Amino acid sequence: MMRTSATTTAKARVEPPEPMDAADIVIGKDLLELLTSAMYVEPMTVYREYIQNAADSIDLARKQGLLADNAPGRVEIDIDPVSRTVSIIDHGHGIAWADFAKRLTALGASTKRGSHSRGFRGVGRLAGLGYAQELVFRSRVAGEDRVSEMRWDCRKLRSLLRNQDETDLSTLVAGIVGVTRIDGAGWPDRFFQAEMRQIVRLKADRLLDPTAIADYLGQVAPVPFAPEFRFGAAIRQQLERSVALSDLDISITGRAEPVHRPHADAFAVDDDTKAEFTEIEFFDVPGSDGGLAAIGWLLHHDYVGAIPAAARLKGLRIRAGNVQVGDTNLLEELFPEPRFNGWSVGEVHILDARIVPNGRRDHFEQNSHFNNLLNHLGPVTRDIARRCRTGSVRRKLLKDFESQRAAGMERLAILEQGAVGTARRDEVVQEARQARAQMSKIVPAPALLDADRAKLQEQLDLFDAQLESASDAYDHSEPLAAMPEKKRVMYEHFFDLIYACSSNRIAAKSLVDKILEKLA
Repeated sequence: MMRTSATTTAKARVEPPEPMDAADIVIGKDLLELLTSAMYVEPMTVYREYIQNAADSIDLARKQGLLADNAPGRVEIDIDPVSRTVSIIDHGHGIAWADFAKRLTALGASTKRGSHSRGFRGVGRLAGLGYAQELVFRSRVAGEDRVSEMRWDCRKLRSLLRNQDETDLSTLVAGIVGVTRIDGAGWPDRFFQAEMRQIVRLKADRLLDPTAIADYLGQVAPVPFAPEFRFGAAIRQQLERSVALSDLDISITGRAEPVHRPHADAFAVDDDTKAEFTEIEFFDVPGSDGGLAAIGWLLHHDYVGAIPAAARLKGLRIRAGNVQVGDTNLLEELFPEPRFNGWSVGEVHILDARIVPNGRRDHFEQNSHFNNLLNHLGPVTRDIARRCRTGSVRRKLLKDFESQRAAGMERLAILEQGAVGTARRDEVVQEARQARAQMSKIVPAPALLDADRAKLQEQLDLFDAQLESASDAYDHSEPLAAMPEKKRVMYEHFFDLIYACSSNRIAAKSLVDKILEKLA
C-alpha cells in the first residue's frame, strides 16, 4: 500500500486556495434565534441588557456635554399589566434618524467595539424578541423634529423560524421589521425607548412584577446605594478613583422610590436573628503586565452562616462597567469550600479592558488576563474562608456556653425548690458546678471576640451568685422546712425518685412545683 505523507501532499499543492465568493456564504435565519431566546434563557436579563444600553447612551450624552456630570441619568420603566406592555426609556444621547435603521438591524455589528461601552456585540437590544409579541424601538437626538420608530413583529418571527424554508437572515429581518418616523410632540428632546408589547406569561409573571424587576436591577444594574447604608459613601469614594460608576436614577411604575442597591447595615439571618456589617475591606488586583486589573471591596460581619438568598447580598460578585456579570456563584470555585461564597458579601470591579464578558454576560472570555484575575483573587477567598471557619467555631462556642448555662440553671432551679434530700442535693450542686466549669473553659477561647468574652464573663459571674444564693436558700425553703423531720425526709425521698425516674428534668421540676404548691 502506498502512503502519501503530509510533505508529499504539500508539495503537490501548487496552486493556493481561492478565496470564497461572499455570495456563496449563507447566513441562515436560525442565527436570529440563537441571538435571542437561545442566548437569554433567564427572562430578567432582558432588563439588564436594556439598562446596560441606557447607561452607555447616558454616558455618551455626558461626554458630548448634553448632560451635566452631576445630573442624574434618568431611566423610566413603565409597566402596563392590562396590555402586558413594558416601556424602558432613557434620556441619553439617542440615535439619529440617519443611523437608526442600520444601527438597530445590524446583528453582531455594534459600533461600540473597542470603546469603553458596556455592550459592544450588537445583540443585547434583541433580548426582548424572545419574550414579547412585538418589540418597538423609538428614538431621537437633540435637534430632530420627529421621532424614529422601528417595529419588530415577534409573532411573525417565531412563525418564520418554524418554517422549513431556507430563508437567509437578511430576508427574514426585512420581512418582520418596519421603520417609520412619527410626530415628535410629547416626546423628550433626546431619548431611546425599548417597548415590549404583549409580553408572554411566564412563571410568577416576573417580567411584569415591579418588585421583582427592582430586586433584580438593584443587584445587577449601575444604581446607587441607599442613602441610609452607612458604608455606601466609603465604597463609592473608593471606586470612583478608578471606575466610572455612572449610577442611574431608575424609576419603576408603582414604586415610590428609585431603584437602589440592596445593601443595608444589617441583614436577617433567620426570623429571629440579624447580623450587622462591622467592617469594610478594600483590595487591588494587579494586572499581568502592570497596572490594575480590578479593584474590590468586602463587607465583613460575624460570619454566622450562609446569607439567605432573600437578602439579595450573598456572594463575591464581579462587575464590568458597574454592571454585574454572571450570578452570585461565578467565583465560588475559588473558595476552599464553595459554600463559603454564600457567607460573603463583596464585589470585584474589572478595570482591565482585556478581561471581557462573554456574549451572554454570564461569564468571561477565557484568556490569560482573566486567569491572572482568578489567581490574585485566591488569597481573598482564602481569607474569607478563614473568617467563615473562625465564625463557625465562635458560633459553636457560644452555643456550647449557652447549653451549659441552661443545664446549670436547671440545677439551680431544683436547689431553689428545696425539695430533694441531702444526697440528691449534693449531686445537684456538683452537677451545677460541673456546668460552671465547662462555661469557664469557654470564656478565654481565642475564637471569641472581646465583646463575647465580656458578655460570657458577666453571665458566669451572675451564675456564681445564683449558685451561692440557691445553696443558702435550700435550708430555709417552704413548705418542707416547716414539716416534722420524718415527714420532710419522706417527701425528699419521694421527690428524689421523681427526678431519678424522669427523663425530662424540666417536666420533673414542673411536677414537683405543683406538689409543693399543693402542700403549701
